[in-house]
Amino acid sequence: MGDIENVIIVGSGPAGYTAALYTSRANLNPLVIEGWMWGGLLQQTTDVENYPGFSGGIMGPELMQQFRDQAERFGTRFITDLATKIEPAGEPGEPHTVWVGDEAHQARTVILAMGAEHKKLGVPGEEELSGRGVSYCATCDAAFFKDRATIIVGGGDSAMEEAIFLSKFASKVLIVHRRGEFRASKIMLERARQQDNIEFVTPYTVAAFEAGEDGKMLTQARLANVETGEEQVVPMDGAFIAIGHEPQSEIVRGIVDIDDEGYVITEGKSTRTNVPGMFAAGDLVDHTYRQAVTAAGSGCQAALDAEWYLRDNPAVPTPPSLEGEGDLAEAQWAPATGQA
Repeated sequence: MGDIENVIIVGSGPAGYTAALYTSRANLNPLVIEGWMWGGLLQQTTDVENYPGFSGGIMGPELMQQFRDQAERFGTRFITDLATKIEPAGEPGEPHTVWVGDEAHQARTVILAMGAEHKKLGVPGEEELSGRGVSYCATCDAAFFKDRATIIVGGGDSAMEEAIFLSKFASKVLIVHRRGEFRASKIMLERARQQDNIEFVTPYTVAAFEAGEDGKMLTQARLANVETGEEQVVPMDGAFIAIGHEPQSEIVRGIVDIDDEGYVITEGKSTRTNVPGMFAAGDLVDHTYRQAVTAAGSGCQAALDAEWYLRDNPAVPTPPSLEGEGDLAEAQWAPATGQA
């Protein structure tokens, strides 16, 4: 086991790489355990037109490469492998341990940024046509479907919100749901019903997504009636899957507080978890917004929270790069202050 790190960041994507950028610029020499599929959900995205600073848009993988390159330029180190186990410190001031297979890495602070994955239908054509008509974020991609026919798959508030947003662009939005009743709140359901170009198709599921003759872009979906099994073919240009997200929190279950949906719980407006020296950011904690720009912002917060913890917590040694920067009230590190 080597030296004790100041900061280990578990996960990548906008939150992890922004946390790496900020902690590296604070001369904390962070280590990022970024996983094999580094870059988060933006690695599965094509055009990104709503990230500030790129007026002409940018491809998702290219944006993530720029995030990573910038963090590396300031001294971030990377392990392109999966963290397999996290062991919290036994006593205040002792280091946490992050395992990568049989290799253990110790750190005084750990930033959790494992993100979340879109829940998928698992039907034929979904993977093949992802980014080519099949999407998981209407807020991100609705503008690509101006005056086109689309569907939303789902029945909760998120599905209604996605459908309402999409209806501002698409010529038609079909909401496909497997039951006649919806999980969405009454007010969200009513707002969706008030849109002239939103229609409801129940009780149906998607049997398959299908491309046109060239095999490149989505052109139709086969819908199956849940009660009769009867199928119908619906021509369309875009399909949005809105059946929820799965936060990638399995590795810290039983270590930090997690809510019923699997999201890591943080204190107040901070990124602090209930474990001293552990912080969480990005889609791992975000039920609501789930945007690259908000994930990046919370990665910045986690980096600053970790920096302040190292600088002002009397239980841990202050890194030389942080000495003489002033101090925060020791009371800030009392449980549940709610201040970032």
